[in-house]
Amino acid sequence: QVQLVESGGGLVQAGGSLRLSCADSGRTATIYTMGWFRQAPGKEREFVGAISRSGAVTYYTDSVKGRFTIARDNAKNTVYLQMNSLKPEDTAVYYCAATQKVGALDNTGAYEYWGQGTQVTVSS
Repeated sequence: QVQLVESGGGLVQAGGSLRLSCADSGRTATIYTMGWFRQAPGKEREFVGAISRSGAVTYYTDSVKGRFTIARDNAKNTVYLQMNSLKPEDTAVYYCAATQKVGALDNTGAYEYWGQGTQVTVSS
């Protein structure tokens, strides 16, 4: 079974940095494409970025390009979201997700497994 656990969220000032981690507690072989999503209160869950199985290819939504970076350590079954130059509008609960499927990976429906999220709050 795939069990995803996010960590690293917290409160940070605008312009600061934060690194989120997503660990597969089941130690399953890393054969999954991994995605990051976020959801602010009263808003729909939105795509942030994704990373290929090998970690060689990444894909980001326009609003975070140049500020956020996704990386993975397959030996540790862990994926990271490095967030720099944070803005108040980045405030949300951040979720990691995993899929073995091929499809539109910027869509929540493409993902088979989800973590429970970690809160990121960016103050002005």
